[in-house]
This record gives sequence, C-alpha cells and structure tokens, in this order.
Amino acid sequence: MKKFLLTLVLATFALSMAAQDGMRVNYKGAKPTITDFAWAYLFSDEDDEEDCDQEATAWVKNALYNYRNGIPQNEYVTFLVDEKNGYISCVHENDGYCIRVEMCFWNEADKKHKLFAYSLWAFENGKPLLGQYDGITFCRYTNATKRMQIIDGAGFDVEYFDTCYKLPREGKDIIVSKWHDDGTVTHKTLKWNGRKFVE
Repeated sequence: MKKFLLTLVLATFALSMAAQDGMRVNYKGAKPTITDFAWAYLFSDEDDEEDCDQEATAWVKNALYNYRNGIPQNEYVTFLVDEKNGYISCVHENDGYCIRVEMCFWNEADKKHKLFAYSLWAFENGKPLLGQYDGITFCRYTNATKRMQIIDGAGFDVEYFDTCYKLPREGKDIIVSKWHDDGTVTHKTLKWNGRKFVE
C-alpha cells in the first residue's frame, strides 16, 4: 500500500508538470462544470506521461470516467461529485491507509477567470503521511480562451509538516489542519477574497 501511495503522489507531480503549457477545457452548455475542469486536468497531455505515472493516476481517472458513464466505482474507491457547488472528492481507503483527492473551483471577482484546485493528501490511521508530493495545485482558467494554466499559488504558501488542507464543498474557504506532537489538531481558515486566499 505504501508503494501505491508513493507512486500516486509522484504521478500527481507529473500531471502538474505536464500541464504547464495550459489545458483546454471542453464543455457543453454555457459554462464548464467541475467535472469538465477535472477531466481537463487529469487527462491533459496523457500521451506524454510515463507508464508509471499513468498507472498511478489510473484510479482517479477511472473513477471520473466511471462517474461520467454511469459505471459503478471500483472496490475501496468512493467518488462524490457536487456539481452545484463545484466540488469533487475521490477517496481510496483500505487497511488504515487513505488517499484523499479533492477538486473544486471558484469564480473570480473579475468574472473573466476561475480558479481550479487539485488537492491530494495521504493518511495512515487518520494522520497525514505527507509524501513528497502531497499538496495542492492551482490553475487559473480564462473564460475567453477556454484554457487553464497552472499558477504558482493562490495567495499562501503551502505548509507540509504535519499539515493538510481541506477544500470546500460548501462555502469558499480552505480549512488548514495541523497535527501537533501532543496529539492535538488545530485548524485555521484561508478566506477567499475573489482572487486569492488570505488568513
């Protein structure tokens, strides 16, 4: 299971690198949905990925494919889509290990852009494992070009030591949880201001 976790987080990094030239977001209707953003992010430049990267991200891609085609999810995978709130959660949980992938987007105040986030955190018995590539990737989508580009951040630096981030299914803010040596967990909120997050 630990080998699976490491391979998965490495693949997330590879996806981020592959998408540097921008990703086309295809959609039907007046505007893209969270599944359109997720599809564009996960399947961008897939022919350029290494075989191990494709294998490691296959479970998330497969879950999205299954959702779009009405196919039951694989064992150990829970896939939740909230189109109304622009949120996806994909969880692989087995034998005390859990990998949580979340995706969501925010409409920016200028009404010309959207901010998309892809977040991956691995846990063992409820505590973050904090693999080398656990974290959040942000992309800015431009309405006029129908493309999104990976950006360096969204107003804050990601902390990794005993820390993880929860994307919002409801509301607009990100919750940061930090585990301490005494066993306690503290939380803080990063508030969305229409362009970025502030404490």
